[in-house]
Amino acid sequence: MGKIIAVANQKGGVGKTTTVINIAAYLGSRGFNVLCVDVDPQGNTTTGFGIKKKSVTVSAYDVITGKARAQEAVHTTEFENVSIIPATENLAGCEIELVEFENRVNRLKMQLLTCKEEFDYIFIDCPPALGTITINGFVACDSIIVPMLAEFYALEGLSQLVNTIKIVKNNYNPALEIEGILFTMFDGRLNLANDVVSEVEKYFPDKVFKTRIPRNVRISEAPSHGKPVMYYDKGSKGAESYELVCHEILGEPLELPAKKKIFSFKKTKKGKRSS
Repeated sequence: MGKIIAVANQKGGVGKTTTVINIAAYLGSRGFNVLCVDVDPQGNTTTGFGIKKKSVTVSAYDVITGKARAQEAVHTTEFENVSIIPATENLAGCEIELVEFENRVNRLKMQLLTCKEEFDYIFIDCPPALGTITINGFVACDSIIVPMLAEFYALEGLSQLVNTIKIVKNNYNPALEIEGILFTMFDGRLNLANDVVSEVEKYFPDKVFKTRIPRNVRISEAPSHGKPVMYYDKGSKGAESYELVCHEILGEPLELPAKKKIFSFKKTKKGKRSS
């Protein structure tokens, strides 16, 4: 039975969607069957996998509101072993509609239970808010990955998020855990960044990913091409960093495959080439 992981932070612009796309792509390339569930009304995970929203007829909105089964909303992507339940603009009004539903925080969970056995991993891309849709993601998942920036205000946001997780754990999902806190757009040259990491590690020992995702041009460029960064530029620092994050998720050593040695030739004193 698959593991369901929500990726969430109520603060926007922290690399949440980027994290979902690139972790899913790497795990898929390793042979794991992966489903991404885009419940963010912005639908960035959907477009990040190259899917045009106008072509989507059944979406996450239909799944949450019960107008369709989860299996009916699953779209295959062009990337190995990765499928997605896409998001459309309809999700923008879903929060208001859910007010009238019974068991409104359990709706996504009940739907994903019907297809959980078909996938090794299911990743939920939650909205940048702690509303009903995000709570649905927390109730449905086994654990949560929290992408965050190494900035002072991010600490306040993390505190609020952790309080929400505790409420959900106590009332709806006793097994809920934090999978890990992932620092994104990280610049280790800044003292503040390192101070924030140390502060988080002090309060959340063993919950902070060792890998830091750096600011990387290739990561920023990849979505405009509708590709995960490993398919856009596999040798980039961004692709390598997300690969290492997946090693941590899988409990593997933090090592990248050895690159082939490139031989450079230079002339010797006798005019011959040597390698």
